[in-house]
Amino acid sequence: MLSQRLLASLWLPLVVVLLSRCRTSLCQYSSDQCSWKGSGLTHEGHTRDVEQVYLRCAQGSLEWLYPTGAIIVNLRPNIASPAAARLSVCIKPAADSSGSNIYLDLNGRLRLLLREEDQAPAKVHCFGILEGALFIEAVPRADISRRITAFQYELVADGLKANDSSLGAPCQPCSDAEVLLAVCTKDFVARGVIRGVQEEEEEDRWSVSVDISRLHRQKTQVFVPGGPRARRWSGRIMMPLRCAIKPGEGDFLFTGTLRFGEAWMGCAPRYKDFLRLYREAERLRSNPCHVDTD
Repeated sequence: MLSQRLLASLWLPLVVVLLSRCRTSLCQYSSDQCSWKGSGLTHEGHTRDVEQVYLRCAQGSLEWLYPTGAIIVNLRPNIASPAAARLSVCIKPAADSSGSNIYLDLNGRLRLLLREEDQAPAKVHCFGILEGALFIEAVPRADISRRITAFQYELVADGLKANDSSLGAPCQPCSDAEVLLAVCTKDFVARGVIRGVQEEEEEDRWSVSVDISRLHRQKTQVFVPGGPRARRWSGRIMMPLRCAIKPGEGDFLFTGTLRFGEAWMGCAPRYKDFLRLYREAERLRSNPCHVDTD
């Protein structure tokens, strides 16, 4: 058996190596590997080095201060599954993000995704997870102060294209089967009325103001209570500007997805139509889940 002194002599160099590696930005992960924060100053003397970053959550963020050289960001789900190949990655740059260009890197072949000047509008950009990792290359400058590349990311199962920044459902009405499935699987399900519609041309979307009388489910608090005793909520739901929309009378069943803290419209049938198809599915025992309609 090895003596304790010999074991210590073998372990000491390893500890030194690990400590020296942790002086680089690679060690600045959050504990859940959802977010990363680093600084280009940690490898300013060898700017040709390319650091690998691995993020394994459905959503998180990246912040690269004083960009120098390049980093490769590998975004992966935290559970291995064949369905992961159908995921899309959506990134939303911070409004003041600057200092680098962002590419997709597929087996060493680079394709431009976002130039430095394209990041300021803070619009969402999506691409298939199999299209490659993110290759973020600093724009060479003599003065790198006040430059920060920052964005949020989310993995989504919507099959969005690389040039598709809209996160809502298609504009055409959902089928009965799609409505029933949406009630069971979407991030929010609520009964309510449309109060108003506002065009946000710069964001390429509609903002739909809604009053909610029955909140079946919401993943995070996008609909806020109207008061301490009021059993009503209000909020906004986004839709792509390409979709035709106008305020409608009567109750709707709003379903949809949360993206970067905002609600995006999915299936939204009139409530009376939803009740009809739901009760018919109940009669046929084909409902994918139970919904309290009382």
